[in-house]
Amino acid sequence: MSGLLGLLLVSVSVGLSNFAGSIGIGLSGIDGRTRIRVGIAFGLFEAVMPIIGLLLGEAVAGYLGHIAKYVASTVLVLTGAYTIWQGRRVSAEPKQSAQIPTRRLLVTALALSIDNLAVGFALAVYRIPIVLAAATMGVISVAMSLLGLELGSRLGTRVEAWSEELGGAVLILVGIAIAVGLLG
Repeated sequence: MSGLLGLLLVSVSVGLSNFAGSIGIGLSGIDGRTRIRVGIAFGLFEAVMPIIGLLLGEAVAGYLGHIAKYVASTVLVLTGAYTIWQGRRVSAEPKQSAQIPTRRLLVTALALSIDNLAVGFALAVYRIPIVLAAATMGVISVAMSLLGLELGSRLGTRVEAWSEELGGAVLILVGIAIAVGLLG
């Protein structure tokens, strides 16, 4: 049960980076078709990356034995710290235009989902089913992306930076909770 709670918390946490990215895209004013493209691309990458991470994690987790939970928690804490750092760095850059070419959208989706490799590795320690993890992260990501796009034009750049920091903070907290035995 606590493994599923961890999956849900991590899914929301990594989905917050898509939420933040979507707010940034939404600030430029986009049409309905672009909203659907962004939601699908972000959700697809969020679902595929943990599968890769889980497969790699399952292969390595058996070799780590009793220290596996500490490795997993360290990975999550480092990923959370990186997410906060990246959010602060990106918030200082100028906003992109309203036109989103497919190539740029795919690169953005890939960049926002890189943390799911680490998350997939961490979840492998707790033997979370790959399909369940991918589906959960994908569905939450699509929902949070669409919400971010909708709110983007209304909320401004301050919330975008806050969402990225919140996502990093949740990853750090989940990592600490795993290390001290509250999750898993």
